Amino acid sequence: MLSSIVDAFKVPELRKKILFTLAILALYRFGAYVPVPGIPFNEFANSFQDAGVSMTMLDLFTGGALSNFSVFSLGIMPYITASIIMQLMQGVIPAVGRWAKEGDSGRKKITQVTRYLTLGLGLINAIGYLFLFKSDQYGVVFSTEVPELLTDILVVFTLVAGTAFIMWMGELITQRGIGNGMSLIIFVSIVSRVPSAIFSSINLQADLGMGIAITALIVVVVLVCIPLIIFVERAQRRIPVNYAKRIQGRKMMGGQSTYIPLKVNAAGVIPIIFASCLIYFPAQIAALFNVEWLTGFANAISTGWVNWIITLILIVFFAYFYTSMVFNPEETADNLRKQGGFVPGVRPGSATVLYIKNVINRVTLPGGIFIGLIAVVPSIIFFFTGNQLIQAFGGTSILIMIGVALDTMSKIESQLKMHNYDGFFK
Repeated sequence: MLSSIVDAFKVPELRKKILFTLAILALYRFGAYVPVPGIPFNEFANSFQDAGVSMTMLDLFTGGALSNFSVFSLGIMPYITASIIMQLMQGVIPAVGRWAKEGDSGRKKITQVTRYLTLGLGLINAIGYLFLFKSDQYGVVFSTEVPELLTDILVVFTLVAGTAFIMWMGELITQRGIGNGMSLIIFVSIVSRVPSAIFSSINLQADLGMGIAITALIVVVVLVCIPLIIFVERAQRRIPVNYAKRIQGRKMMGGQSTYIPLKVNAAGVIPIIFASCLIYFPAQIAALFNVEWLTGFANAISTGWVNWIITLILIVFFAYFYTSMVFNPEETADNLRKQGGFVPGVRPGSATVLYIKNVINRVTLPGGIFIGLIAVVPSIIFFFTGNQLIQAFGGTSILIMIGVALDTMSKIESQLKMHNYDGFFK
């Protein structure tokens, strides 16, 4: 591992990408502590301690930016929500579906619409947070040195500009850095909350020794679970494929055997992120309208047995949904037929399509249930213990961090192998 990291910094191109990525992430973390103009920082921090569960979870995904009411308070959630909407629209609106099949030009159109939709959702969230924090629940009084309307406009503009800046940084990392920029931003946001959660876990117990022991036990359990999660993340169901022999010119072509790799968890952390966004979307709506029953509904589905059931169902659903978006059995079967390939014991054409669909359905179900349980079980433990470390370092956080880390390491490894270096996975 250490030798691979050293090798990565020996390659000038790869070194620049890694340093560029780290610099952008450092800038993001700096922005999480820059408060919006006119906010009484200490007063707001004290009032946020009594926030509901839904607001606490939203703060987790912003890396503490929301509890600081910083310029990055909205975090990456507006962009993720916009991406979910555009993914769903591909199956609902024919024009958007055609864009997805047009290659680079279509992806550029989808990206542009996603950007505008992100700004629109950011504007709605910014207005909602402004009304929420000025309500009786928080009672935050913004700067009185300038007219109230001007202060409100400045706060909303700052939050929307922060969302646009985060989106820009994420795209910069994707284009010029290493890994997926949006995923890395979420990764950094979660990791940044771990140190404070550890201290909170230790201080939760009256006895310091007991607090340290419980915290150490949680860390050990997490470390034990990580290899199991990695094993499932990298597990594959391989469909054997044979190629018929054919003569081209004077050469005999084909005759070899290979396989189609189908990952058990082909969707990665996307179902977790999508499910989390949908579950905590009512909290964002409640922040906009500040209605008591809507706030109660948002808190109800943000914790307890309702949250656990909905989370598990949504994760399994999005596991199937996203897998169907990224893997097309009809296209795979057609490519096999054109190249003279076939699955042993299965007729080419519609029979091959049906066989591949059945395999995908059988493989995706246990993968979806597994990541669903990993996300839900720590939430159940946190509900009964109240330990902040379990919340910050729970199943959802671990899955996101492992998924992003594996994806980033795979990209670094591919770069290393291009320069004849051994990668991380040997």
